[in-house]
Amino acid sequence: MVGSWDGSQSDDSSHFERGVDHIYEAFICPLTKEVMHDPVTLENGRTFEREAIEKYFKECSDTGKPPSCPLTSQTLSSTDVSPSIALRNTIQEWRSRNDAAKLDIARQALFIGNDENDVLQALMHVRQICRSIRSNRQGVRNFQLIRMIIDMLKSNSHKVRYKALQTLQVVVEGDEESKEILAEGDTVRTLVKFLSHEPSKGKEAAVSLLFELSKSETLCEKIGSVNGALILLVGLTSSNSVNVSIVEKADRTLENLERSEEIVKQMASYGRLQPLLGKILEGSLETKLSMATFLGDLALNNDMKVLVAQTVGSSLVDLMRSGDMPQREAALKALNNISSFDGSAKVLIDIGILPPLIKDLFYIGPNNLPIRLKEVSATILANIVNIGYDFDKATLVSENRVENLLYLISNTGPAIQCKLLEVLVGLTSCPKAVIHVVSAIKTSGAIISLVQFVEVRENNDLRLASIKLLHNLSPFMSEELAGALRATAGQLGSIVAIISEKTPISEEQAAAAGLLAELPERDLGLTRELLGVGAFEKIISKVNGIRHGEIKGMRFTMNFLEGLVRILSRITFAFNNEPRAVAFCREYNVASLFIHLLQSNGQDNIQMVSAMALENLSLESVNLSRTPDLPPPSYCGSIFSCMSKPPVVTGLCRIHQGICSLRETFCLVEGEAVEKLVGLLDHENDKVVEASLAALSSLLEDGLEVEKGVQILDEADGIRHILNVLTETRTERLTRRAVWVVERILRIEFIAIEVAKEPNVSAALVDAFQNGDFRTRQIAENALKHIDKIPNFSAILPNMA
Repeated sequence: MVGSWDGSQSDDSSHFERGVDHIYEAFICPLTKEVMHDPVTLENGRTFEREAIEKYFKECSDTGKPPSCPLTSQTLSSTDVSPSIALRNTIQEWRSRNDAAKLDIARQALFIGNDENDVLQALMHVRQICRSIRSNRQGVRNFQLIRMIIDMLKSNSHKVRYKALQTLQVVVEGDEESKEILAEGDTVRTLVKFLSHEPSKGKEAAVSLLFELSKSETLCEKIGSVNGALILLVGLTSSNSVNVSIVEKADRTLENLERSEEIVKQMASYGRLQPLLGKILEGSLETKLSMATFLGDLALNNDMKVLVAQTVGSSLVDLMRSGDMPQREAALKALNNISSFDGSAKVLIDIGILPPLIKDLFYIGPNNLPIRLKEVSATILANIVNIGYDFDKATLVSENRVENLLYLISNTGPAIQCKLLEVLVGLTSCPKAVIHVVSAIKTSGAIISLVQFVEVRENNDLRLASIKLLHNLSPFMSEELAGALRATAGQLGSIVAIISEKTPISEEQAAAAGLLAELPERDLGLTRELLGVGAFEKIISKVNGIRHGEIKGMRFTMNFLEGLVRILSRITFAFNNEPRAVAFCREYNVASLFIHLLQSNGQDNIQMVSAMALENLSLESVNLSRTPDLPPPSYCGSIFSCMSKPPVVTGLCRIHQGICSLRETFCLVEGEAVEKLVGLLDHENDKVVEASLAALSSLLEDGLEVEKGVQILDEADGIRHILNVLTETRTERLTRRAVWVVERILRIEFIAIEVAKEPNVSAALVDAFQNGDFRTRQIAENALKHIDKIPNFSAILPNMA
């Protein structure tokens, strides 16, 4: 009877078929109920399978019972048995006749289109024959049944294909010739296809058969050469399949295939790295060289890079130290490949890559690296130093090391120059290292050479590295950078051109904007050059484009915008000596833009810089506010001249007493900026608060009507916020500014009376009077006099006189 297709069909079932003899009862072992292979006879004449009766006797001995006949229970005097030679020969002859008949039946049944039950029965017979007598594999080969069974893999029936795979597994097991026959043609490719297309049981049978074939060294290359074989097998080993057997057999198949170095490389391409790493660790020098060379070009994800660094990092560094140039090249390229991730770079640092790497880079003499490999060394070093590692000064950032780097930069080609600049970018990103780099650059005067790279047109990477380096240096060398940029025509224009490129915002644009933003804001010569190259027009266009969503670039947008705003603010420092500055601010309504930027929530630096710019603009308002021309006095029509009536002028600015507007005179009151600045006095960032308070204080400057300025602040609820700033005493600078503003406010008598009732304000002023600098103590003293905490002796003494 034929069972289910998934394996429940018993290979021991049998029924009468033409040409197949019945099983004689004497052939059956009473214990196993199966045809005997090695019949033996007891002393009472009963016959059993040798293995079965010996097992029975052992059980009797283990339980302490005397040996007996399993059929008659008769106690035996001995457990000796006699081989039944005649019966064994008879059974063998019977088996041979039946096997031949079954193979003949199978040969007739194994055709596509035959009845499925007949095909399954034929496959079962083949399995039975191969399992019972291994020598009958020759019979299978003689009948060319292997090719016929292979044809069954083309069946539309899952059952037939599954049983055909099982049958082939039994046929070729341990038989090299049968494996060679099976591997002819496209059979291996078919098996590989089954790895992805068959149900779980069929997939398991296919991978089991591939495992059996992979035991033959000659067939490993055949399996590995089939397109998709390795990637599917590797995928099976890393899958979360519930069928553990599939995972195990796929893994063992791959282990067999590891005999081939080419297959090992292919496996690595599909994510199975351990075989390749193992050959780097334990292979011959030739093998190590081959595997390291391949590793240098292998695409690796970050986890793989860490694994490689941990497993063979030391071996690769040892190869890098060797005197053999091909080995050094292979090792350097592999190390370059794995050094580009922070995690793996840290592993390489820990295993000691830096000393030999630096030696290779700077050494000149016998067996020194050619320039193309020095470029690789520089790339590795750049990768490593850009991970933010806290480098040991003696190892990498001594002035001597940095000077060597600067020398190499000046005396090599663009490719290695780019990598060396990236090394300096990494070092200047490290707070402890940047000081030493700055010192070396100042000592050597290399800033002039470094600035020249911003004009490079043909190598974008080189220009980017130079811009990033100068940006990192700019907080420490702003004066030197400004001087270098002013000294050479075109370099400032090149940086502005980068900033104004019409592309999605790039890292280079953000770095270029950050570089110019760090330059001294009061450097009038630099501001004039920026005006000359049209920088401010381009920058304000970029700022507006970002604000309105017309310019995209998620990653670098905020840094870019901050840099642009800082550059734009420098024009407000040039009003006294550069007429074009006022004209520009009027034409582009710069004051209005900075007021809008005050509302850049979450961007503290932009808010701070905008408030600082508004302070400068507001201080200029008094010079720009225009007093209107008064009309001539009117006279009566009589002969007697009437007294002239004073002309009435309306629409004047409350604070500047002239004609004001935000666009023309930068008036904060007309621009409704006061409320926005007051709102920032509650900001958690002290620098934003200080800048906002400074902008508000411009309304209380000498030459203005302080009473009107205080009134404007009061209407915006500013006095309460200003007093809070004073009492919180966050920083010395902020306290100094707050004391100045509060003293001006307390000049208004009714406010001073109210404030005198606030003990916190009095305490803050007393603290400033006692602990502030000389100027702050003077101002605090005046404020305390306003609230009668200190007697006003200057008023008393004249009365006494």
